[in-house]
Amino acid sequence: MIKFSERLERLSYSQTFVMSNKAREMKASGIDVISLTLGEPDFDVPDVIKKAAIQAIEENYSHYSPVPGFLELRKAISNKLKRDNNLEFKESQICVSNGAKQAIVNVLGALLNDGDEVILPVPYWVSYDEMVKLMGGSSVFIKTSYATDFKMTAEQLEEAITPNTKILLYSSPCNPSGSYYTYDELKALAEVIAKHPHLIVISDEIYEYINYETTHKSIAVFPEIKDQVVVINGMSKGYAMTGWRLGYSAAPEWLAPALDKIQGQMTSGANSVAQRAAITALETDPKEFRYMVDAFQSRRNLVYYRMKTLPGFKVLLPKSAFYFYPDISFYLGKTLNGTKINNADDFAMFLLETAHVGCVGGVSFGSPECVRFSYAASESDLTKAMDRLAHTLENAVIS
Repeated sequence: MIKFSERLERLSYSQTFVMSNKAREMKASGIDVISLTLGEPDFDVPDVIKKAAIQAIEENYSHYSPVPGFLELRKAISNKLKRDNNLEFKESQICVSNGAKQAIVNVLGALLNDGDEVILPVPYWVSYDEMVKLMGGSSVFIKTSYATDFKMTAEQLEEAITPNTKILLYSSPCNPSGSYYTYDELKALAEVIAKHPHLIVISDEIYEYINYETTHKSIAVFPEIKDQVVVINGMSKGYAMTGWRLGYSAAPEWLAPALDKIQGQMTSGANSVAQRAAITALETDPKEFRYMVDAFQSRRNLVYYRMKTLPGFKVLLPKSAFYFYPDISFYLGKTLNGTKINNADDFAMFLLETAHVGCVGGVSFGSPECVRFSYAASESDLTKAMDRLAHTLENAVIS
């Protein structure tokens, strides 16, 4: 019998897709499931972007694109980074990829040797640790909690750095917590990073525009660490272009060619039509797409009002992204209606099978005491979901 590779055996399935697939199977069998699992805007792509894609098809943008992306798109990204983030990146420092996920893998593949350490603040996006494993690295976790708004401190970062540390990988705004790092918090982190020139930062900023309190701040603004930071972003969240699979990295000049080299051997250039449409998206005033953020904020407020009253839930008001990440430690080790709850994944499955509401357990995010709910759903579905959760938990037999 042929054995799979050790590399494959090290990987876990994405719990997000495990739960979303389970919810789909239940729906297909006739069960009325409300799935709050996937981190996907429920809006259609704005018309101005769709029209640009149609024009690109009519103009026969159907051939291979340059490996790092069309020059015009990289110019648009460079201008966007200056306009929105006060960051200076040349077109040659930008690599357009098949989603932000590939952009991160490119960086890991270019930098990691077997056993190199990658620092991941907990909670982290489900794929980060698996990506590190795939590239031969070893993850080092910085634990945060509900009490600290799920954010690491500069002191924790300093303690986690060793001579084997190669990368700090984190997201701000954060999936799954909905928290973000303030300018002052980033400045404190930057002061630590500057003392360790061997440390590279991968700053995942894909939720940049979905911020309810302030404009987004990037850690790349601090000049003392500019050559240590790779900014990751993309079109999925702010433009509702999830299926178009377009992300990008903006890297220091010494690193950018290596990312092109990795991508050139893995996938070559990203989708040509999507790239042409992205030029229009990036050149459009972000205020034109603010209606999506306003809708998310309204949904957030609706869910928070209800979720904070659910028995056994400790919940923070998310300041960005479109997730709630409540602490459900109250239920761990207990039995609900005869089902033993050992961790958050068990609790998520209980809610799916009993309340018919899908969410994602926090084990794959590094937090076995939390669950993630996406509120990228209609207000009607969110209201029904909260009704079901309240009914199930208020009437559960707990032992």
